[in-house]
Amino acid sequence: MKTPYDIIVKPLVTEKVMKETEKGRTYTFEVNLQSNKPEIKKAIENIFSVKIDDIRTITMKGKPKRYRTKIGYTSDWKKAMVTLKEGQRIDII
Repeated sequence: MKTPYDIIVKPLVTEKVMKETEKGRTYTFEVNLQSNKPEIKKAIENIFSVKIDDIRTITMKGKPKRYRTKIGYTSDWKKAMVTLKEGQRIDII
């Protein structure tokens, strides 16, 4: 059984994500690769005590990286963009 802290890895704080957060009620999190939308919704609602309106998930593929003559890939990861109900807010920073 996964706990909410196993599902939510960390909030993403980038320039692009912060623009979306300022425009509306959308927050972005890095989540466990095996988690699904109902698990993510339940975890965020439990951790932050908010109500969620919509969830969009994207699996980000690893990028090729080179170290001298060796070529490898970074790990795949999953991000979830969460839209909260009207009047809800999360203090990430």
